[in-house]
Amino acid sequence: MKAFGKILGLFVLGLLLIIVALGFALTHLFDPNDYKDEIRQLARDKANIELTLNGDIGWSLFPWLGLELHDAQVATLAAPDQPFADLTMLGLSVRVLPLLRREVQMSDVRVEGLNLILLRDKSGHGNWEDIGKPANGTAQAPARPADGTAPAPTEPEKPSRPLKLDIDSLTVNNARVQYSDETTGKTYTAESIQLSTGPVREGADIALKLTAFLNTNQPVVRARTELVGNLRLDRVLKRYQFEDMRLSGELAGEPLQGKSVTFVAQGQLLADLTANIAEWNSLKVSVNQLRALGELRARDLDKTAQISGGLSIAQFDLRTFLDGIGQPLPAMGEGALGKIEMATRLSGTPNSLVLDELNLKLDDSTFTGRIAVDDFARQALRLQLKADTFNADRYRPAESETTKGTKAARQAEVQGSEAAAVAGAGTTPLPEQPSKAAWSSDKLLPLERLRKLDVQADLSFGKLTINQLPINNALLKTQAANGVIRLDSLSGDLYNGHFETQGNLDARQDTPALSVQTRVIKVPVERVLESQGQTPPVRGQLTLTADLAGQGNSQKALIDSLDGTATFSLANGVLVNANLEQQLCQGIAFLNRKPLTGEPRGKDTPFQQLTGSLAIRNGVASNPDLKARIPGLTVNGRGDVDLRVLGMDYRVGIVIEGDKGEMPDPACQVNERYVGLEWPMRCRGPLELGAKACRVEKEGLTQIAAKLLGDEARDKLGEKIDEKLGDKVSPELKDALKGLFNR
Repeated sequence: MKAFGKILGLFVLGLLLIIVALGFALTHLFDPNDYKDEIRQLARDKANIELTLNGDIGWSLFPWLGLELHDAQVATLAAPDQPFADLTMLGLSVRVLPLLRREVQMSDVRVEGLNLILLRDKSGHGNWEDIGKPANGTAQAPARPADGTAPAPTEPEKPSRPLKLDIDSLTVNNARVQYSDETTGKTYTAESIQLSTGPVREGADIALKLTAFLNTNQPVVRARTELVGNLRLDRVLKRYQFEDMRLSGELAGEPLQGKSVTFVAQGQLLADLTANIAEWNSLKVSVNQLRALGELRARDLDKTAQISGGLSIAQFDLRTFLDGIGQPLPAMGEGALGKIEMATRLSGTPNSLVLDELNLKLDDSTFTGRIAVDDFARQALRLQLKADTFNADRYRPAESETTKGTKAARQAEVQGSEAAAVAGAGTTPLPEQPSKAAWSSDKLLPLERLRKLDVQADLSFGKLTINQLPINNALLKTQAANGVIRLDSLSGDLYNGHFETQGNLDARQDTPALSVQTRVIKVPVERVLESQGQTPPVRGQLTLTADLAGQGNSQKALIDSLDGTATFSLANGVLVNANLEQQLCQGIAFLNRKPLTGEPRGKDTPFQQLTGSLAIRNGVASNPDLKARIPGLTVNGRGDVDLRVLGMDYRVGIVIEGDKGEMPDPACQVNERYVGLEWPMRCRGPLELGAKACRVEKEGLTQIAAKLLGDEARDKLGEKIDEKLGDKVSPELKDALKGLFNR
């Protein structure tokens, strides 16, 4: 037995010596460069590629099966003169004996100067799609037996045991990959690719570092990127982990308007394709000064992936951030968008996103609720939010110079008319109708963006400020789709009053159409006017119902085309700086032929009720039934309000109902003859002047004087008839004679 063992050992030793000698002979006596033509033909037949080997082929056989290629090019047979890949050098070696156990044990794998060009032509065909197909482009059918019967079905192959990888390291230097799509004209390029890894073994951490420069042409964008971390692979379980992942870089290009973005993304990544889940834990993202933390999970990766997680964004200055990425915002109020902070739970799919349990801090406001994008392609936005307070005026773009000039010109015109009216105390000529435009011609609505809106919003505010109006308990419901924006409801409490508004905006045409229905209940009108920086000509509680429509994309165009109806009532009010009693006193003094000797006792005129209706056509509101109730007086009026220039032209009649109390001046004492007469007045000028633009009409007073004189003459004639006839004729005859002279 000892002899047999010795013989067996010598036999094995001899066999190994023969194998080593054979390997030496093959590697030194056999030169693969002599078989380049055969290798090219084999590549044509088996892989349908044109392989060009300009450099030498180096190889080794045992104990390492090594291969080294230099200056090689690969093209498809369809375009052999257009290589889609070339490289400067490829070197790798594999241990021979582990291959017999389906184990791949490799030394360092090194790739130098790889250049890969992928092209999809105008027909949608990719230049890589023909690789591996038979040269004739058809698959060979299984051969039939000689008797013509169908071939016997082949038994399905048993799944083979996967190869076990064991690579000392992988290095790629100065690689380049380019993808072009002629159907879109877009090109994506990765250049100066550098990849290095530690030992590549399944179930063990693989240290990885990858750097590259990325480019696109539509739009032109350039990025420098670096990816580092530890990769762990388990191909049997289809489980992949990327621990301590860190992706960083810098981005620049046309969308950034000459600015640059520095970004970092970190965390622990996991993909389990058996369970069809993926996770990104310990998520950290920074983009310039923006910082975010969170976690993301995805399930049902084999179907429509379902995403969930949480996200928290630290406070940052949104205006500075957007300016830093080349997307500056228009000028707004001081500090607008200076403090943004958010925390939320999120869920969604690749085409949708929901932010639940949202807590958003926007400057001095806090929003809670839900924001959802139902469809990214349609930009379908859904909002359900509550806010403690929100000042919308803070976020309005600054007025243009044109608008400022328009306002200044009109203000100067109004101030001139007001100064003359106040200085004359109602005795100066009527102010002229204003002629300066009261509204801006600036573009009001971004029609293209409005047409793309798909929005449903349900918002509530503890306090909402719009156009300087403080609205408490505000509710806003609106929806937009296909270029039509519908305001289902905007309501709230305003200065202890209430208002409700509905409306519709059709932005499908170049000239948008707007319709509004509003109801105002007991809102102090002077508080509204004061909030707009105006001196109120009237005070009182306004109740208003209006149904209005207009067309245009500017304030001026909308007012110029405004049509509709309205009714209004002003209760417990005061005409400010306008003493109608003094105006009436001037008319009575004129008829009494006496000059006024005293000063007016007050500047204002209180009234119990002011009512009327408006019929609006092309920006001009006709008011045929203005009525006011003042103690002892009734005021009737009719006229027009030109909303285009905010001017008015009214004829007003004041009727003394019988209150003949002491008048402010002896020259205007009321007697019985003045009761029931309508005293004529004319109001004309800027709407802001209110009753300060009213004057007694002297022509109308002349008619009243003629009437009073006629009545007085008839009274004296009746007395003469009674005196002369006495009881000589019947009463019927005396009445007939008096009636004759009254005609």
